[in-house]
Amino acid sequence: QVQLVESGGGLVQAGESLTLSCAVSGQMLSLYRMGWFRQPPGRERELVTQIPWSGVTPTYADSVKGRFIISKDNAKNTLYLRMDNLEPDDTAVYYCAAGRIPETQYRHWGQGTQVTVSS
Repeated sequence: QVQLVESGGGLVQAGESLTLSCAVSGQMLSLYRMGWFRQPPGRERELVTQIPWSGVTPTYADSVKGRFIISKDNAKNTLYLRMDNLEPDDTAVYYCAAGRIPETQYRHWGQGTQVTVSS
């Protein structure tokens, strides 16, 4: 079982930056891949970026390429999402998630943190 707790959301203006954190607890984390999802108001949840816990190569949604960076500190069991040049369309609840490799489904979710970008 993996437990995830996000933090770092807030209200920012367009063009500003924000970093989200996700405290990860559980065993055998090397068997998981980690992802950041978001759910904008009135829309479905979407994958923003993901990376294997024991890997180094992330993937990104086209909408955030060049602006968002996923990273992790394995020693601190923490996942990060650095978001630069934020846009109003980035407004959403952001979720940290974990999925067991090689399953495609993410089965473990944090509670979410709100990010609001004003124009």
